[in-house]
Amino acid sequence: MPLTTPYYLIDETLLERNLARIDQLRAASGAKCLLALKCFATWSTFEQIAPHMDGTTSSSLNEVRLGREKFAGETHAYSVAWSDGEIDEAIANADKIIFNSASQLERFADKARHLAIGLRVNPGVSHSHFDLADPARPFSRLGEWDAARIEAVMDQVSGFMIHCNCENDSVEAFSDLLDRIEAKFGDFLSRVEWVSLGGGIHFTKEGYPIERLAERLRRFAERFEVQVYLEPGDTVVTDTTTLEVSVLDVIENGKAVAIVDSAVEAHMLDLLVYRESATVAPNTGPHRYMIAGKSCLAGDVFGEFDFEKPLQVGDRIALLNAGGYTMVKKNWFNGVAMPSIAIRRKNGAVDLIREFGYTDYVASLS
Repeated sequence: MPLTTPYYLIDETLLERNLARIDQLRAASGAKCLLALKCFATWSTFEQIAPHMDGTTSSSLNEVRLGREKFAGETHAYSVAWSDGEIDEAIANADKIIFNSASQLERFADKARHLAIGLRVNPGVSHSHFDLADPARPFSRLGEWDAARIEAVMDQVSGFMIHCNCENDSVEAFSDLLDRIEAKFGDFLSRVEWVSLGGGIHFTKEGYPIERLAERLRRFAERFEVQVYLEPGDTVVTDTTTLEVSVLDVIENGKAVAIVDSAVEAHMLDLLVYRESATVAPNTGPHRYMIAGKSCLAGDVFGEFDFEKPLQVGDRIALLNAGGYTMVKKNWFNGVAMPSIAIRRKNGAVDLIREFGYTDYVASLS
């Protein structure tokens, strides 16, 4: 019997394809890969993912704990700012702790002295299609950029985090960016033991030249004698997950509009944040529809797509690439039913992993 929509459907076979590419890069480059939990933290998949990665990296105490409790390997603890009430627990669950600023490092370094301590540095250059996600935007708070402030804490630092890529699917663009980082921070890089180059490198994309990326990473590691880390998130789960929805109503308002049992703001928030459209496949045919959500938000629209046949109430639609930055951002806007989470196993069976109901909605409030 088909599952009740809406639900996120993660495909193990497609995930395995991406994990094989991660294995290829790790073997060819010597780089270690950490799952970025800020992007994807559906821990029911960790049993499959963990053997292909070296640990996790975080953006908060909750993610640090999740990485330690549910994922094998190293646990890197990073936050834009640690509070007094969470720093002790973060340190207790971490193998490496990375501070966003020299002031935070100086404040908490004594507590973390037994760990490998890192500092986020900002080279002032980046690859991002969106100002909202650009860590090198003017007045960025993400990492230290001033050489004097970095120098002041170098005696306490064993590594750097340099996160300046967002949806970068060009090895040439990545290499050019790394050239500029080397030119600016080369003297510092030669004095540390490890460097995380962050995430946002879409090397699992079909046709991406993984061997060329591996060679560039090897050259960087050999030049500065450092262990390189990457922090893939969306790269791990890209093209592995759909948001399965059903048509509730079809109306005509100058355009044919199909209203589905989901909501963009609640279930695929990044589409609104970055003003992008969802995708469907094959997106061909003579019947064009605007696919809209059921919330009261006027702009609750997934996009416009073509279909081979007219849509009817009850028809199912699969919205593609719904893995990264979806389940970690889902919310209870309008009280719209939150999608369940399901996994399609390698043998084709679909297992319902988690449902959310009224009690979950009530528990999220007070």
